[in-house]
Order: sequence, then C-alpha cells, then structure tokens
Amino acid sequence: MSRLDNVTVLGSGVLGGQIAWHSAFKGKTVTVYDTDPDAIVRCQAAHDQYAAIYVSDVGADEADIAAARERLTYGTDLAAAVARADLVIEAVPEIPAVKTAVYEELAGLLSADTLIATNSSTFLPRDFASATGRPEKFCALHFSNMIWAMNFAEIMAHPGTSPQTLTEVTEFAVEIGMLPIPVRKEQHGYVVNTWLVPFLNAAQTLVTNGVATPEDVDRTFLYTGARFGPLGMMDMIGMKTAYDVLSHWARENDDAQMGANAEYVKKNFLDRGRLGLQTGGGYYDYPDPAYQRPGFLDVPDISAVPDLVSLIVPIEGA
Repeated sequence: MSRLDNVTVLGSGVLGGQIAWHSAFKGKTVTVYDTDPDAIVRCQAAHDQYAAIYVSDVGADEADIAAARERLTYGTDLAAAVARADLVIEAVPEIPAVKTAVYEELAGLLSADTLIATNSSTFLPRDFASATGRPEKFCALHFSNMIWAMNFAEIMAHPGTSPQTLTEVTEFAVEIGMLPIPVRKEQHGYVVNTWLVPFLNAAQTLVTNGVATPEDVDRTFLYTGARFGPLGMMDMIGMKTAYDVLSHWARENDDAQMGANAEYVKKNFLDRGRLGLQTGGGYYDYPDPAYQRPGFLDVPDISAVPDLVSLIVPIEGA
C-alpha cells in the first residue's frame, strides 16, 4: 500500500475532473483546485454525470457514489487545497508557461514529503522539474480520457526522479485501478499521444481542408468496431486541449497544416463556446451524438445517389 491517501488535483477540466472523481471512487481523499469558480461548478456538474456512468457502466451502487462524494472537496485557494496533500496531480492547460507558473507558486506551499505528478499529455517532466523545487519527487503520471474504461496510466521519469517516487506513484496508480504503462525513455507524447495526435491531426486535416465531413471521417473509423471516431474523440478530449496541443506543435514544427487545424478548432468551437462533451457540444451534440444513433452506418437508399454524387468534385479533364 502506498502512503498517498490525500490527493490534490490542480485543474478541474475534463481529465482533471475525471482523475479526481475516479481517485475518490477508489478510496482516496481528493481536493479539486481551480483558479476559476465557474470551472469548479462545471466540474461538479461533470461529477454528477460520472456518478450515473459509474452506476450504469462500472457497477457502483448508491453507497459507493455517496462515499465518493464524501471524499471530494473543491476550492480556489491553492494553499488550502494542498495543505494536507501526499500527492499533487497537475492537470492544468497544455501551455508550458501556465504549468511552470503553477509549479513555481506551488513550490513553497507543500510539505517536505509531498510528491508531484504531471498529467501532461505532451511535455516531458524534465521541462518543469526545476520549477517544482523538488525534482526528485516529480514525475509524469498521464491518464486517458474516459478513465473508468481506458484505465491505464503512463509513468515517465526525468533524470532526477528518485526510484522511491516512481515506486510510490506506480503503487498509487495500481491502487486506483490503473494499468501502469512504464515509459522506458523520455518521449514527447508519451505512448498514447505519440500515435494519437498524428491520428487526430490527420482526421482534422480532412475536415479543415473540406475533403470530408466530420460524420464521414468518423464513419470510416467506426467500421473497425470502435465506439466513436476521431472527431467524436476530440469532443471527449475537449476542444481546448485539442487546440493547445495542435497550436503548440504547429509552432514547434513550423507545420502550416497543423496551424490551420488549430485555427479551425478555435474559430468553429472555442470561439462559439462549444468545448466538447463537457459543454454538451463540439463536433456533435450530447448526450445524443449522431454517431450513437441507429442508422449512422446504414447503407443509404439508392435514391440518395444523386445527392451523394453532387458532393464529389469532378476529375479535371474527365
């Protein structure tokens, strides 16, 4: 058993909220911290949704849900939020300057034994180790969206991470029902996002460039038996995270197409308040997205052929 019983999650967005709820459900005492009171309210509403999901999909009963709620607290005072923390999990936006500022503020507030883990999906722990003020007690612990079903956690060290920190963080992951994925070398994107970001970027490129509709992109993937396609996946990840990741790597790699994809996400979703599943709308409207409706993959009636043909750009010179 690890000693990491009191957990503070910094950031109440999609994944931060899921980490907090799941950790509390698994018996940890959890404080959710955010600078934005409205974000806390959205997180609490999401936790109500997760309660229903855990009853229907995880097998929880009402007593389990009540116990999880009892273990959760929420706040906007950082010092109070981390006062008793054994482990702080950082899940703030994927913007290096934001993460660094949080770590620098955090550094003077923690007890000597408190561990810190970043849930970054993109950056290396070495990028922030010195800012934490306790590099030996810092590593990456990256969770996946839909944590109750995609129950794995990627664990990555930087050169200064102590073996004891890795042991305790890995034990914590097991205690909350995660399959630990040891990342054997430092890698931007870890394991899952090394393949996921190019996958989502390719899907977004098809939409940005007008090659296919979001629904048709997702249809081509749903034939694999998946529950949702890449654009539905972006809704679940959250449009803010998608934008932050795409825009960062567009700048880093001087990638004009990725930059265009980030701008598309900003214009069509962020600027319109459609942040994905958490706000009830992104590429799809929730809780009844089109890809879950009967008939989404049905072969059309032959009478639909003229309309379909009208969407196909003629080949020049044919």
